[in-house]
Amino acid sequence: MSTPTKAVAPLPTRPRGDVRGARRLFLVRELGIALVLVLLIAVTTIYNPRFLNAQSRKDLMLGASILVVLAVGQAIVVITRNVDLSVGSVLGLSAFGTGKLFLAVPDAPIVLALLAGVGLGLVCGIVNGALIAVARVPALVVTLGTLYVFRGIDHSWAAGQQINAADMPSGFKRMGTQTLLGIPILALFAIAVLLIAGYYLRSYRSGREMYAIGSDPAAARLSGIPVGWRVFTAMAVSGGLAGLAGVLYAARFGTLDAAAGNGIELQVIAAVVVGGVAIFGGSGSVYGAALGALLLSTIGAALPVLRIDPFWQQAVVGALILAAIGMDRALTARIASRLRGRRATGA
Repeated sequence: MSTPTKAVAPLPTRPRGDVRGARRLFLVRELGIALVLVLLIAVTTIYNPRFLNAQSRKDLMLGASILVVLAVGQAIVVITRNVDLSVGSVLGLSAFGTGKLFLAVPDAPIVLALLAGVGLGLVCGIVNGALIAVARVPALVVTLGTLYVFRGIDHSWAAGQQINAADMPSGFKRMGTQTLLGIPILALFAIAVLLIAGYYLRSYRSGREMYAIGSDPAAARLSGIPVGWRVFTAMAVSGGLAGLAGVLYAARFGTLDAAAGNGIELQVIAAVVVGGVAIFGGSGSVYGAALGALLLSTIGAALPVLRIDPFWQQAVVGALILAAIGMDRALTARIASRLRGRRATGA
């Protein structure tokens, strides 16, 4: 006679409606950013019709491309409830390293420069990731330290030297200015990075686990997610993309010294926050971060055309950051209220 088995209740799961509702709320947030961007462009164009001529459109895309690449890497890190303050220093180190490579090997192929820049950035990201994931040191502390360490290495390597555009191969410099079907080559790099990162976060389990880590690291660890490894990966990706951004920076500007990328990390974090990636982790998307980068780049180009004092340019960016953080808290509270309501009604 067989012994009766005890029934086991299934684990509670979040209703699909809740997930879809949360996604709709954050999609509305990103659409709002796009609307602000369109309105800004429209107002500036009405004030000065030349703002959207062919050259201005090209300059806008070139100006945003490097920031978009950095913002994508930063968004992945912030989603895991961390931050990478060293991206500006990694960009500068990679940019100067690219210039030194062409000084040593003038005929070096562009692909080699890209691989070298990404590799150098990847090494910096691995250092950050190892200190955070293995040594369990907070990301804010680690990357604040490596920001100065990497910048110090850059200054020591440069030793006051400046690399001029004349020292760069003409093919490499053309990469920073040429277009394909009206789109700058640098913008195509940024679009490719954006699409790959967006597909990874949405379609791969390891990408979705980064959201789980940002939402609740302790719960993610208890559910078997390798939190340390995922955070390590996010930091490595951020470093590699900062290295790529350094190569693009070298192609775009040509003239390089140890100050390249100085302070850009604050613009990157601002773009990510404005773009709807919650600074507390667990929500947002790389597409929103890219929109934030495009919006900040457009603000930087539009406000001088509108003859607005530079002080107010910074004030506008600061106001956008505060508004984005307030919106994050409001969306989080609304989602939590919905979930409590569903549980109370047994839905």
